[in-house]
Amino acid sequence: MADMSGRAQLMWDEAVTGYDFGRDHPMDPVRLHLTRRLVDAFGLDREVDVVAAKAAGESTLRLVHREDYIEAVRAASADPASADGSYGIGTLDDPAFAGMHEVSALIAGQSVGAAEAVWRGEALHAVNFAGGLHHAMPGGASGFCIYNDAALAIARLLELGAERVAYIDVDVHHGDGVQAVFWENPRVLTISLHEHPRTLFPQTGWPEETGAETAQGSAVNVALPAGTGDAGWLRAFHAVVPELIADFRPQVLVTQHGADTHFEDPLAHFAVSLDAQRAVQVACHDLAHEYADGRWVALGGGGYAVVEVVPRSWTHLVAIAAGREIAPETVIPESWRQEVFARTRQLAPARMTDGRWPVPWASWEAGYDPADRLDQAVLATRRAVFPLRGLLT
Repeated sequence: MADMSGRAQLMWDEAVTGYDFGRDHPMDPVRLHLTRRLVDAFGLDREVDVVAAKAAGESTLRLVHREDYIEAVRAASADPASADGSYGIGTLDDPAFAGMHEVSALIAGQSVGAAEAVWRGEALHAVNFAGGLHHAMPGGASGFCIYNDAALAIARLLELGAERVAYIDVDVHHGDGVQAVFWENPRVLTISLHEHPRTLFPQTGWPEETGAETAQGSAVNVALPAGTGDAGWLRAFHAVVPELIADFRPQVLVTQHGADTHFEDPLAHFAVSLDAQRAVQVACHDLAHEYADGRWVALGGGGYAVVEVVPRSWTHLVAIAAGREIAPETVIPESWRQEVFARTRQLAPARMTDGRWPVPWASWEAGYDPADRLDQAVLATRRAVFPLRGLLT
């Protein structure tokens, strides 16, 4: 690998906003547009290299996806009315639309390009906030996701020679597609913190899901109770993730930052603030530097409070990757707030905080409460996984 330039890359092609399931679908592409504009409003373009990678080609897509599924997406892309529902396309969650294959492959290409840039030393960090489409399976679409760009980025890293890649997913939904792709592969450690499968799609991600016989302990699931807020979410993250990353010592860290953990999100039941999301972004950045020589690929994901939450959360992510963190109390540029109103007729937030910074939380090492539901969830994960990796629970 080449020497690191130290600069971050922001993967962006305006055409990714064509990932559009139609009016009234929660996955409104305005969230991508507004994030990109907020990044620009803060002048972060001057701190990163903005790169438009090429779309993922057939051979790249086949690192994860079956040929028959790719062909089904192509066919639905050319004629949405002909979508084959057996592949999960043409459904309420994943309606078919013209150009679906092309834009999905473009988003995947940005994540693959990010992985290549980081591995080859062209960038220390790379961000694709249009990515993180973690529910897509090898043979089917699921949960608003057509191609699994996160899994494709990891598969490309393995193809390039990476021996250990860690994936951390803090979307409110379980990162089921990425887990499924690498279920049998001990070279990939997948860690997902999510709302408990009893109360949220995709009803997977139980702590007992720990990987195949050939890769026991390579899948980690922290299933947290509905209603989890800042202190509990951060406590759970720090009770599980750093120790596993320290043990695994990945060469690259890939992280997924779905913003749908937020208390404003309409599709889930957590009570996490923007400030806690930012704290986890900082923690992931620090873990990359401590254990992966700084190699960090950061992706977006879910997030359906498309004005109030998503642009602020992912702009913080870009700023952290760029090495120019935005102080939480920072006032948002008026030009962006005016654009928000012009596009959405919604009032934009005024600051880069929910007023909860710094977020207090109690470390696991200080002790746990066996009667507390969050602590029970953390303990279930530690008991399921840590012994498999030779760690103490």
